[in-house]
Amino acid sequence: MSRGPDAATQLERALLAAAAAAGCPVAIATADWTRWTSATFTGARHALTLVAPPSPMLDCWLVGLNEAEFALRGYLVADIDVVRMTREGDTVTVALEALTVEER
Repeated sequence: MSRGPDAATQLERALLAAAAAAGCPVAIATADWTRWTSATFTGARHALTLVAPPSPMLDCWLVGLNEAEFALRGYLVADIDVVRMTREGDTVTVALEALTVEER
């Protein structure tokens, strides 16, 4: 029996949906994750690269991203940050890092 999508898949889907809802559709160019644990939590660190056309809606969405709530089944997004953004012609490339933790 399958447990359903993992945290990485759910996070990618949630980011795509949130960007589309904000009027700034993005595409995921790269995505990777590694397991992470602390004394009290288990989860994963995620590194994603998004690409999108430049727009004021994209800028607004990115500014509020670290305060956004994402509904992931079985996981919480504990932290998400824009670590780098470049603008080249008609493309904005955004590097994100996120931390998800398993709900218990």
